[in-house]
Amino acid sequence: MIVVRASGHLFDHQREYPQWESDETTLRYWLSQINIGGVILLGGNAVEVSQRTRQLRSWSSQPLLIAADIEEGVGQRFNGATWFPPPMSLAEIAKKDESQAVEYAYQMGMITAKEALAIGINWLLAPVVDINNNPENPVINIRAFADTPELVSKLTRVFIEGAQSLPVLTTAKHFPGHGDTSTDSHIELPMIEHDLDRLLKVELAPFVSAISVNVASIMTAHLLIPTWDRLNPATISRTIIKGQLREQLGYEGLIVTDALIMDGIANTCSPDELAIRAIEAGVDMLLMPEDPVLAIDAIYKAIQSGRLNPQDIAKSLKRIAKAKSKLKPPEKHESLTGSLYKKDYRDLCNIILEKSMQVSLSSHLIPKTGENILVVDDLLNCPYLMRNSPAVLIPRSFGYLPKLMQQSDLSLSGSMILQIFIRGNPFRGSAGLGNQNKEIYLKLIQQKALQAVIIYGSPYVAQWFKSKLPVEIPFIFTYGQNDVAQEIACRKLFAQMQTDKSELNDFTD
Repeated sequence: MIVVRASGHLFDHQREYPQWESDETTLRYWLSQINIGGVILLGGNAVEVSQRTRQLRSWSSQPLLIAADIEEGVGQRFNGATWFPPPMSLAEIAKKDESQAVEYAYQMGMITAKEALAIGINWLLAPVVDINNNPENPVINIRAFADTPELVSKLTRVFIEGAQSLPVLTTAKHFPGHGDTSTDSHIELPMIEHDLDRLLKVELAPFVSAISVNVASIMTAHLLIPTWDRLNPATISRTIIKGQLREQLGYEGLIVTDALIMDGIANTCSPDELAIRAIEAGVDMLLMPEDPVLAIDAIYKAIQSGRLNPQDIAKSLKRIAKAKSKLKPPEKHESLTGSLYKKDYRDLCNIILEKSMQVSLSSHLIPKTGENILVVDDLLNCPYLMRNSPAVLIPRSFGYLPKLMQQSDLSLSGSMILQIFIRGNPFRGSAGLGNQNKEIYLKLIQQKALQAVIIYGSPYVAQWFKSKLPVEIPFIFTYGQNDVAQEIACRKLFAQMQTDKSELNDFTD
């Protein structure tokens, strides 16, 4: 009933988050001696992770669930595999052709499952079925498929069907809906104050849809919803988990908590009490308790004292066993060679990026020299930008020298193209530009310093810029942030320049 976090890297010294990822000796003990049921991986490349998953299974005393937050494809977390554009890109495509967006969602689910199995992952912690109807949402944002219950339900349903056409588990998250918040539950506890009618019609609709296609698991949200429970966040609310999810919606699959180390829930009570209260509420598996040994001991004592019902534990174990029975032994999966980032997978990524882009180009001639200002949220965490990234190399080949900075360091400059990498993500705390930065951007526009703007990530930031920029300033928005998105966007922009195109052609051939 416990899922622990582990590094996808093979060696202890490579752990990127040692505060959450145990060392090899401890992890091996947990898997072989205390019957840990699942592992969630982060870090490492696809080939490394394929070796890591074999290692973990060899240590485990039981069939092991191996999970990852791969909402945008396996390549989102593990280099070498396919990294799809964020799910909300499909909503953009649906504005023109909904049936096409539905087909792409199915393909995304199926390809993600195929690549996950190829490297030994059998539990997709995807899709996000939250409805991002709050533009200020700092954590869901473009991880959601859309901002309406109808479209989210349709797209996530076919994603689940595509993925579950293979022997993997999928996860609808975050119950009962994390979309309409402006607070990140990784940092503090959000509250949703909608009435019952609204909750049923909007927030719950995509979960009902996911249940209708037998989604294998549902992840809880660390949210306070006073309409149902004024005291307890959803993860530890019996009224919400057992009352709404089990009894009202009739869900019989696995229920797993979101990570219990997140401050939104961790600050409510002690780690041992948190484990007990989550199981009291009706969850089957605890994701990333602060100390799994402490959690197991607390659960055992709560059963001995009569606080937890052994029959409820037995039901959870039965659900876990049923979920594992749907999985094939890893040796029956397709071999790793040739199974990742195939041409048709790459083609699908390119099509989604192209069809979801917003492009406004004019006859405005971009000067042949200037600065290429690349703005990121966190200079220490931007793996999509390196000295050989297209967002650096293509402008450089046209005389624009790169300057990388955080939003907080943004200052006025001379003639420039501006590339902003910004989107909602866990622990960010904000998904917008901030008032101070907006003032600087407005000054740049007024002083006519900006020659062109490319926004990578947030459509809400793109909307703000489009409302402020003169029509003659070239503007491009793409949902993606990786190399493929950068190359497509920069190639479109610099194709406008009246200069020798051979350099650009040489780069992209």
